[in-house]
Order: sequence, then C-alpha cells, then structure tokens
Amino acid sequence: MKATSVLRVRGLPMACVWAACAAATWAVFVTTLTVAEEMASREQNVPNLAQQVPYPRITLSVCYEVDPTWPQRPAELVWGQTPSVFVDNQDRVWVYTRAVPPVHVYDAATGKLLFTWGEQVFGKYLEKMLAHGIKIDHRGHVWLCDVGNHAVFELDQTGKILRILGTPGEPGCDQSHFYKPTDMAITPQGHVFVTDGYGNARVVHFDDQGRYVGEWGTLGVKPGEFNLPHAVVVDSKGRVYIADRNNARVQVFDQSGKLLDAWQDLVVPWGFWITADDQIWVCGCSPMPWRETDEVLSCPPKDQLFMRFDPTGRVRQLWTVPKGIDGQEQPGELNWVHGIALDSQGNIYACDIIGKRVQKFVRKSPGWSVPFVPKPKE
Repeated sequence: MKATSVLRVRGLPMACVWAACAAATWAVFVTTLTVAEEMASREQNVPNLAQQVPYPRITLSVCYEVDPTWPQRPAELVWGQTPSVFVDNQDRVWVYTRAVPPVHVYDAATGKLLFTWGEQVFGKYLEKMLAHGIKIDHRGHVWLCDVGNHAVFELDQTGKILRILGTPGEPGCDQSHFYKPTDMAITPQGHVFVTDGYGNARVVHFDDQGRYVGEWGTLGVKPGEFNLPHAVVVDSKGRVYIADRNNARVQVFDQSGKLLDAWQDLVVPWGFWITADDQIWVCGCSPMPWRETDEVLSCPPKDQLFMRFDPTGRVRQLWTVPKGIDGQEQPGELNWVHGIALDSQGNIYACDIIGKRVQKFVRKSPGWSVPFVPKPKE
C-alpha cells in the first residue's frame, strides 16, 4: 500500500471515524445542555408552584426586633466590655460595664439615662473593679460580682455598700476568699449562692447574715463537677441552676449541692435570667468543640442565641442573633453575648463583651401577617 493511501480502521476510512466521534461529542453536549436547562427551569418553577397554594402567611413564633435608638446614652458616657444587665421591678435597666462609671441605669421604655454609680460609690475599689455580674434581690438591694477585686458587693438603692463577701484584692479559696468569682443568686430568704468561678470551681453558700454555710464543686467534667461555673440562678422551689460553661451544660442542684439534673448538648451557657414563673433564659452559643487556641470554650463563639427552658430542662423557645464582626458590629448583632434580662413586656436586653454595648430586642407577639410580594423577574 502506498503512503498516500487512506488510513483504515477495521475496514473504515479514518475520516469516517473522526466524523462519528464529532457527532457523538455533539450529542453529549446537547444532552448535557438540555438537562441543565431542564434543571434550571425546575428551579425557577419551584416558587411558581408554591405561589399556587394559598398558604396562611401568619407568623406563629414569638420574634424579636432590635430597637436601634435604645438607649439614649450620652456621648461622653463610655461603655467598655459589658458582661451583665438586670431589669428591676420598676423596669429600670441596670448595666454593669468595664468602664468608669461602671454602673449605668436606664429607663426600659424610653432609654433615658437615669443615673450612674462611679467613684462616689465605689471609692478605692474602683481601681481594680472588673465587672462580671449584677443582680437585684427581693428587697431592692443591688449585688455586684467583681472579678477584679475577687469580691461580691451588696448595696442599697442609694449606692451605700452594705456588705462585702470575699476579701477585696485578695484571691483565695476558703470561707472568706474568692478567686475571680463570676455571679451570685439571692433567695427570698436572703441566702446567697456565689459561683467561684474563673480561679476556683465551686459554689459557695452564705446565709442572710453573710455567714458561710457550705460549698460544693471541684474542677472536672464528671456530673457535679465544674469547668468554669459562670452564672447562677435559684428558682421558687429553691433549686440552684449553674451555667457550667466550659462543659457546655446547665447543672441543677438542691441547696446542699446534691445534683438533680444536667442539661447537655443544647447550649454553651454564658448568662442566665429567671422569670417569676421559673422560666430560665440562657444566652450563649450552640455547642462547639475546643480549639487548640481556646483558653476558654467558645471564645470566640460560632453563633449567638437565646434559649428559654422550663424547670424540667425542656426547651420552650429559641431565638438566634447574627454574630457581629469585631469592630464592625451592626444594630441587632451580638459579639460574645454575656448577659440577658427581660422587662415586664417580655423585651430582651442583651449585652456583649466584644460589642461593648447593651441592646434592646423588642418582643413581637405571634399572630401578625405579611402580604406576598413576588420576586421581580430577571
């Protein structure tokens, strides 16, 4: 055969083979394009299919919207990292922040600043004061947990210091010393439970005269042990709820320290609020693993949320809030949410560490509706 002869493959000219391959390739391309167009068409038609059904457009969930105008904080009044907030029975919002002055009080409805407590109240204690928790008891006394001074302060409504638990400026682990305590809860009988805290891993019980009653807890991960007891509340039955933060659980005890229950795999609890009917609100983030760079679990957190539990540990309500970017936080975002409180209308007040502020999230009752507005066609 001469070199100029037509090449053959199994008896066919190569030109025919090339033509067959080209035709097959074109067929695959056309088929792929047809499938892609069909899928795109289906995706575009999904909303149209839904529009044919007259779904009731009524929101049955309780929702919250931030009030960006609240509070009316004077420009010269500084907020630092803000770990704690409390609403009293007059709907006054008490803010405990890491700044001078450390205590600010606002009207819940208007956001108007009512007064502050600073050097005139705290004197020599102000220099080392590092805010962490604020509570108001049934007598109207104000309680502050000061992690910097390793102390818990009880004050009357005028700002007079009535009692100090712990020894200011001296860390320790005995009946008269704390080591970076985090929170306290006061019963109607005047008993005080202190979570102690960052340096220790215990709950300390005092009677209404400030006398040491007892304590429980040790560092660990077993039931009844603590890995940063970070917040505490007591319900109407006397049960003590502890935010065992690094263990990502809430533990429930009686007042002698007997473990009654543990709520696991639901939330990394940072802060508590308890209502008159024993609904326990928790702020924090969803469960997450330890990272190599974590000194404390969930710093930074992956998300931000509020949860409401009944006393049995059943979740009754959940609301998430966008996590803000450091230094770029927008209204309605939270960045390391640390404290939560509710007013008489059910509005939520939440404060954060990196965001350095308190925000009001206005409650929207269920039952409201919105009209349907079709998306514009491209």
